[in-house]
Amino acid sequence: MAGEDGAAAPEAAQPPADPSPGSGGGYDGKCVFCRIGRREEPGTALLPCESEGLVCFRDIRPGAPHHYLIVPIEHMGNCKTLKKEHIPLVEKMMEAGKNILQQNNFTDLNDIRMGFHWPPFCSISHLHLHVLAPASQLGFLSRMIYRINSYWFITAEQLIERLQTENAAS
Repeated sequence: MAGEDGAAAPEAAQPPADPSPGSGGGYDGKCVFCRIGRREEPGTALLPCESEGLVCFRDIRPGAPHHYLIVPIEHMGNCKTLKKEHIPLVEKMMEAGKNILQQNNFTDLNDIRMGFHWPPFCSISHLHLHVLAPASQLGFLSRMIYRINSYWFITAEQLIERLQTENAAS
């Protein structure tokens, strides 16, 4: 389980008491990521995330030596439900992902993969960014699961392009 090292999360990992309004759909007590974001899952240690309204923790099934999830505290649907106005949120999540890698002594930001599982291939329907590094060390299964240009995974950059294009056409 995520955070099974038992170490207490540092003070910086505390989510804000009042997440920024309008960035999501509130709270869903059945959603594990909502519960993690509000520190209701004691088995999951939050990592220091300097971005307000987001939390970061290790993936329970890591696909790379560094595999983190960046999650909005407020409940949001999966990446397929996003609109053009969510582009700044996706960019903020990417920046938080890069920061957590650097905090964990990974500095080759050219050897990373950041993205989202594309529905219906999501195990949890709460927006979450996968941050994997080094991408060059993804195992066989992880190379399949987090493959660029696949039916089940979209990079953060591809998602932003898609949101810009879809909204320009409408």
